[in-house]
Amino acid sequence: MKALRGASRDRVTFTVLAVAAAAFAMLQSFVIPVLATLQADLHTTQSAATWILTGCLLSAAVLTPIVGRIGDLLGRKRVLVATLVVLAAGTLLAALASDIQVMIIARVVQGIGGGVLPLAFGIVRDELPPGKIAGAAGAIASLTAIGAALGVVLTGPIVDTVGFRWLFGLPVVVIALTAVAAALFVPESPPRSGGGGIGWVPASFLSAWLIALLLGVSFGPERGWLSAPIVGLFAAAVAGGIAWVVVESRATRPLVDLRLMRATIVWTTNLVALLVGVGLFATFGFLPQLVQTPSALGYGFGATVAQSGLLVLPSCVTQVAVGVLASRLDRRFSGKAVVLAGCLACTASMVVVAFAHDRLWPLYIASAVLGAGVGLSLSGLAGLIVSAVPPEQIGVASGMNANIRLIGGSIGAALVASIVASSAGPTGFPAEWGYTAGFAVLAATYLLAGVAALLIPVAAETPQVSG
Repeated sequence: MKALRGASRDRVTFTVLAVAAAAFAMLQSFVIPVLATLQADLHTTQSAATWILTGCLLSAAVLTPIVGRIGDLLGRKRVLVATLVVLAAGTLLAALASDIQVMIIARVVQGIGGGVLPLAFGIVRDELPPGKIAGAAGAIASLTAIGAALGVVLTGPIVDTVGFRWLFGLPVVVIALTAVAAALFVPESPPRSGGGGIGWVPASFLSAWLIALLLGVSFGPERGWLSAPIVGLFAAAVAGGIAWVVVESRATRPLVDLRLMRATIVWTTNLVALLVGVGLFATFGFLPQLVQTPSALGYGFGATVAQSGLLVLPSCVTQVAVGVLASRLDRRFSGKAVVLAGCLACTASMVVVAFAHDRLWPLYIASAVLGAGVGLSLSGLAGLIVSAVPPEQIGVASGMNANIRLIGGSIGAALVASIVASSAGPTGFPAEWGYTAGFAVLAATYLLAGVAALLIPVAAETPQVSG
């Protein structure tokens, strides 16, 4: 009976963590298909509306590793509950926003939700039996992609039925209930100092170069990659990154232990996460856009936001299926094999989208294959990271892995946006070629991720880092 109670507790804990991670991912993707609608309803410019997406992105990039580290130090449950409360407050503010300034502030506050993922991975490692850790972490990572995909699917029906404010109003209820469930049912993880507290100086340098990099990537397509402001931002990102490495290496209380990051299992997994991120965000952003393109242009299908969102639905279904099988696959095969299979499936799906998008049925098949590939790659990556690092470093290590994937997503979205936009100009090439080239680049990126996955050690060594 005691074992049964323990198993039930584990299931409840996993469910709470999965819902929390999926809810934040959904909040990120909700706004992608309706930026034009938000621009009109908030009476603002296109440039200002872009900050609805960029503000959350920047905030999450800065806060994710910091929140993960705070959870390592103070106890992951209490930090998870606090994070969900702040996320709910920011989401409620977004639902009530009457102008663009308030909406941007709300989205910046929502960025704290990025910390849910490293906290969830840490709790999984602390509370679940050893044989279930990798599979549970992988399933949660896969569910974040499902949440992002569902956000694209549900945006159209919600906006058409009850208006854009309910894109935030409905998640408030879910997040608030999840916070209550976390407070009641998730066990408290013991604080793990790992030899120090939060290194605020290294955290400041990390935040500075991340902000410079993501601003440059976000606004490069709009202002020109070689324009002085964008070049200046990238130069600042490089200089800031070098300074961060120097400061972090010398800090008595580093935020990120660089010796840990140099471990083969960690840097190879992070490299794959970067490349997978490049494809993931761009795919969910530009596949619906391709289908929404007026068919009068000779390609596209003139679909509505709601209709184009249905194209992502097969991806959700196959990701759920893979999530159910994640723990078995991890036990049957190595994490390396699971990640490699996922990357190759994603590559195949992008080849279909790039060269067979004159009819809808190949796109639905590609969406299903993509979902399976994303589920495999993300679940494998999460399991590898959680199993490979010391318990006191799980929060920051998984937070950095999520951050690297976020950076990759920003790069991918900006890259495909530039390729698609360039074909719309007076290049002499058909505008359709922009999508063909963009998705072909994503296929090549997923293939590179597969090559990088070959570098992952078969047996994930646990780096021994002294405090």
